[in-house]
Amino acid sequence: MTEQGAPEPWQWDEPTWRGHVDRVRAGQRLVPESWPGGARVAVALSFDSDHETIPLRDGETRPGKLAQGEYGSRVAAPKILALLAEYGVPASFFMPAVSALLHPDEVESYVAGGHELAVHGWIHERNMLLSRNDELDLTGRAIETLERLSGVRPVGIRTPSWDFSDHTLEIIAQLGLRYDSSLMADDDPYELLADGRRTGIVELPVEWIRDDAPYLMMERYGGLRPYTPPRRLFEIWRDEFDAAHREGGLFQLTLHPHIIGHRSRLVVLRDLLTHISAHSDVWFATHAEIAALAAAQLEETRP
Repeated sequence: MTEQGAPEPWQWDEPTWRGHVDRVRAGQRLVPESWPGGARVAVALSFDSDHETIPLRDGETRPGKLAQGEYGSRVAAPKILALLAEYGVPASFFMPAVSALLHPDEVESYVAGGHELAVHGWIHERNMLLSRNDELDLTGRAIETLERLSGVRPVGIRTPSWDFSDHTLEIIAQLGLRYDSSLMADDDPYELLADGRRTGIVELPVEWIRDDAPYLMMERYGGLRPYTPPRRLFEIWRDEFDAAHREGGLFQLTLHPHIIGHRSRLVVLRDLLTHISAHSDVWFATHAEIAALAAAQLEETRP
């Protein structure tokens, strides 16, 4: 028994551990026989525009870390937008509301470039440390802020740090969001189930393998150091794309402007776009577009 008298996990009865597992679960996989235009693979590029919010979330207000976040907006985001325009590729930008308020011109540039703006919390908060009411309040305010600044109401969310609390799915549904991109139960889109019940909410799964942060992050006073040469990421992500292409599935990638947006690292994104664009049967789409296609499949299977 724990100090509070609650059973240890090894003491749980079957309804208890099954209840935890079933709270949020993967339902029907949502991959069409072919993607729009007869494409064999869908490609969904995304950028988490965290900028200054991560140090601010942690109460770090000194200029050093804030400057690193500022680089993401001041230098990296314009370069990323130029690269996407060069290849004619739409992307989804998941942006904390505080980032959007700090950089409203950046929000406008996303919309002007034909990209999607989606929810990424208020100040990159940790949902699993919040009460339900606080999580609902912050998510709701984030939606309203992005809508006001962009003129378009967001339809999707990626929770900050991919935290997913016991209340997150219920809050997503309550606020009318159509998809989430925070969980990892598949390579391809699927419907989220809540305690075994269909929700109609589409999951576009992420994975640490397909994220620049685990490979390239740096913490000056901690043990976190970049351990992968940037060009190695091209090989990893190329192999992920090639497998998705063979299987006829989804290749989803999560990047951060303040991480991938440096000179020696943007080379990797350019090489990857060149490799993918060499295939004639690719559908580049925003997360919202893929979620809409998946939702249409759900409607066809409803009783």
